[in-house]
Amino acid sequence: MKKILKNYKSTLILLGFVVIGAIAGLIFKEKAEIVKPLGDLFLNLLLVIIVPLIFFTITSSISKINERKRLGKILVSTIVIFLVTSIIAVIVGYITTSAIDLVNPEDTDAIREVFDDTVTDDVELNLLERTVNVLSTNQFVNLLSTDNLIALIVISLLVGIAINKSGEKGRKVSELLDSCSEVMYKLIEIIMYYAPIGLGCYFAALVGTLGSVIAVGFLKTFVVYLVVSLLFMFIFYSIYAYIAAGKKGIKVFWKNILPSALTALGTCSSAASVPVNIECTKKMGVPNDIAETTVSLGTSFHKDGSSLGSAFKIMFLVCLFGTSLSTFGDVAQVIGIALVATLLVTAVPIGGGTISEMLIITMMGYPVAALPILTIVATIIDAPATLLNVTGDSVCSMMVARSVEGKGWIDKKSENEVKTIETEAKEAKDVKSTSKKPNKKKKK
Repeated sequence: MKKILKNYKSTLILLGFVVIGAIAGLIFKEKAEIVKPLGDLFLNLLLVIIVPLIFFTITSSISKINERKRLGKILVSTIVIFLVTSIIAVIVGYITTSAIDLVNPEDTDAIREVFDDTVTDDVELNLLERTVNVLSTNQFVNLLSTDNLIALIVISLLVGIAINKSGEKGRKVSELLDSCSEVMYKLIEIIMYYAPIGLGCYFAALVGTLGSVIAVGFLKTFVVYLVVSLLFMFIFYSIYAYIAAGKKGIKVFWKNILPSALTALGTCSSAASVPVNIECTKKMGVPNDIAETTVSLGTSFHKDGSSLGSAFKIMFLVCLFGTSLSTFGDVAQVIGIALVATLLVTAVPIGGGTISEMLIITMMGYPVAALPILTIVATIIDAPATLLNVTGDSVCSMMVARSVEGKGWIDKKSENEVKTIETEAKEAKDVKSTSKKPNKKKKK
């Protein structure tokens, strides 16, 4: 129990201050706006570090990649399965939230007036022009603005590849960027010490202006996400396991996934769950190379819980601002942005959530002042999202094994176990015989 409380300490403190802020807002109403500058300070700190955070972390990650001996088939299968399952998670998130108003529609006009910025309308551009404008900008200085985050990510990727291709000559640049990334991680940690106060004050002012409207929206979002995530895990992961190995696949998945699930809930960290998750995946019969590769890659590039959460964040803002999603293009935009916001930034170990939320805000045309709202949404859904992220990697490993090893891959489990036992017994026997030889010499 102490270990769980320790792992959730920062989250509990953050939620505690948010609750205190909400109560203060309900009690003092409009007078609570006096603490809004303290909330704006937290927002400003986050906005200032967004651009350098993206550039240093992504460029550094790409520049450090070394070629590893992995089967092309494993990598191709992994990428395809990750992409397909992420799309399914986003679609489920959209369908669920489109059927439920997370914020009451009659309150959206009052909510819009709280924000200084207005929701911008897209200029009429054709698809190709819109794509070019999103992926690039015509001036370097524009990359320093949060309005061009996708273009910044593209440049970061290209610079990282260029450094990688420079070989030995680019190593010093890579080391410098790596050092800058570490500094940014520490800066994030420092800023997050202020997060409880900043979000508490921000929430106090928000609730003081809007009353209990938005607070009810957060509670509704948490309940809906919790129910949807659990149903998603039991239904879709059982289907994935069945695709991987039939009824036997379902049995071995649910028999061995519990340690990974508990670790995910206990630590609220996908990275911390990797060792346990790899071990559980191997017990499901997944070959070592596939388990280690898929789970490791999945920790950074495959997060069903985050994909589902991105859809919830977008639809929360859609309800908050009363945005109309009347056409198929609008729906496709929501699904596409949710997918991009998850897949493009999940490799960033610290601060990736903030980047994802900024992408959602800028690509949907909402005011940046809405960032703390998405931060709160991300906080309250963190535990169930991590549960899906971790367990999803295991079941995807099973499907990769099915793709690479063939239909009967799971039947090789017992054969591998026998070989492992025989190998371990032989090694133990060799060690025992080796240890006896010096003793005999000593007796002589």
